[in-house]
Amino acid sequence: MNTITLQEPFRALFYTPFYAAIARGDFAAAGVDVTLITVGEPDRAVANLLSGAAHMAWSGPMRVIRDHAANPDSPLVSFGAVVMKDPFLLVGRGPKPGFTLRDLRTHSLGVVSEVPTPWWCLQRDLLEAGIDPAGLETVQGRTMAENADAVAAGTLGLAQVFEPFATMAEAKGCAVWHAQADRGPTSYTAFYATRAILAKRRPAILGMIRGLASMQRWLQGSDAATIAATVAPFFAGMDRATLEGGIARYRKLGLWAPTPFFPRDAYESLEASMLRAGAIPAAPGYDACIDNAVVQEALG
Repeated sequence: MNTITLQEPFRALFYTPFYAAIARGDFAAAGVDVTLITVGEPDRAVANLLSGAAHMAWSGPMRVIRDHAANPDSPLVSFGAVVMKDPFLLVGRGPKPGFTLRDLRTHSLGVVSEVPTPWWCLQRDLLEAGIDPAGLETVQGRTMAENADAVAAGTLGLAQVFEPFATMAEAKGCAVWHAQADRGPTSYTAFYATRAILAKRRPAILGMIRGLASMQRWLQGSDAATIAATVAPFFAGMDRATLEGGIARYRKLGLWAPTPFFPRDAYESLEASMLRAGAIPAAPGYDACIDNAVVQEALG
């Protein structure tokens, strides 16, 4: 068996495919013994890869894009597509049929504070809809849980959250008014590593990609209840109905990639959002940040 220390940034429901691959033994069946570690602080994730504390990680390609934008000689590269649509949702109190982003001009919005990507992406959506994000009433610096509770209490118009917060808010009389996945492909999660590790631990990396592909074939053909039962050990504090509801929503939105091949349009959507939000000074480009050749080698 090859060995890999794999790093997750934090525990999240939209990372379900990775947990499914571990739970089902897909990586092990491909000849890789995986040790999973949780970094807890996403900004420390890159440092762990560079120091050797982890061989590879999953996270937003935005970290690779940002590193390449700051340093054209960055050793980081993304590969193995997993979450290729935006998992964030706008939740309001009660149903709101016909809601559009233009309606945000009359509602306060609790913006995600835990990670920057969802607000970068939503700002681009707003600008493309002719809305200046600076003119909106936004609440910054609170957690998703706090914002969802404020919506349920009637003290906030909308909250920007991911699952399971949306499903939990629905149980308190709230409803999903808008899914950011509706914009289309946007790369949110993939494997990444240094190019040196891709060369040094090639057999293990190829096995990880084969395991990922096996899981994706299973995931595409499985219902929410089956998926929830498979990954439930990774969400011990979450009741099964909430877990299944969140997975069902993400399946319906087409959040998860069907193969490990990284689509160019999903990458370019994220990069354009980062550029427009001022998160990067220039666009490093798909070819600098993404390695599909290693996927082609693994899968033939």
